[in-house]
Amino acid sequence: VLRALLELQERLAAVSVWVPGSGRFVTLRDVCYAPLNPPGPAVGDCAVSSVTQFFQNNRSHLERSAPQQHGQSQGTADWHDHLIYCV
Repeated sequence: VLRALLELQERLAAVSVWVPGSGRFVTLRDVCYAPLNPPGPAVGDCAVSSVTQFFQNNRSHLERSAPQQHGQSQGTADWHDHLIYCV
């Protein structure tokens, strides 16, 4: 589910719309809230409130897993565990 959400976010971030009144294309950069780079934001500067932000909106972070041991039990920690830890 999170991979699909991240893909949707990436597709939406790439959308551009022609605005006849201004004679130009408008993108997310034109309308986003970018508190850390207000004069000239890149798409990555836009504040995005999403569960994928726990993974920095980065597919490779979302797909990471690591071996985990708790006492005698061994397993693998993945995005499920990371999300629970963050929340």
